[in-house]
Amino acid sequence: MTGAPYVIDASARNVDADIWFALPPGFVPLPLHDLTTAEREPTAAAEPSAGHGPVFRLARLLLEAGTVHCCLGLHADDEGDGGPLLSLFTLAQRATEWAPRSVLAARAAVGAENAEYIEMLELPCGSAALVQTRTTAPPELNLGAPCELLQATVYVPCPDSRRVAILSLATTSVTRARNYCALLKEIAGTVSFENPLPDVADDVPDKD
Repeated sequence: MTGAPYVIDASARNVDADIWFALPPGFVPLPLHDLTTAEREPTAAAEPSAGHGPVFRLARLLLEAGTVHCCLGLHADDEGDGGPLLSLFTLAQRATEWAPRSVLAARAAVGAENAEYIEMLELPCGSAALVQTRTTAPPELNLGAPCELLQATVYVPCPDSRRVAILSLATTSVTRARNYCALLKEIAGTVSFENPLPDVADDVPDKD
């Protein structure tokens, strides 16, 4: 699960951004709002096929759950046959009653259903909690036979202690739990609630 250097997305310079993070190579953004719009308003030239139905339903479910960022992960299985490993990364925020950030992280971990592994974390941005669970794909996706999913989630309380950022990685590669938990901890370690980018205008002309 290795790849090329990190690339800064244009959204990192959005003036309305209040959380920053870095994804390693192999992740491609999924435009959830565009997908739901395409589902509601198909055009004659690009009418969605039945095969896209699960994608549209997934986009709708994620938006309803408060997801603000979503990426599809594709990595090589370095420990197996070298084949592709698929995953889905999401970022959501959830409002909560005020409490110290360490308490919020602990509450989120304890409140997680069907947790098979819990780890308290001290990230550069503050206290957090990692929870590993196994579940099945939502029936709304109509994927056929029940499909087991591994889900690793990191709960990162925001500085105002009234919101919790929720970073999740889900994959059908359940035998790679250790790898995906390590990958999510790496991502969580980059989370910042202050803009980490240099304050340099993009339109500054090059010097001769």
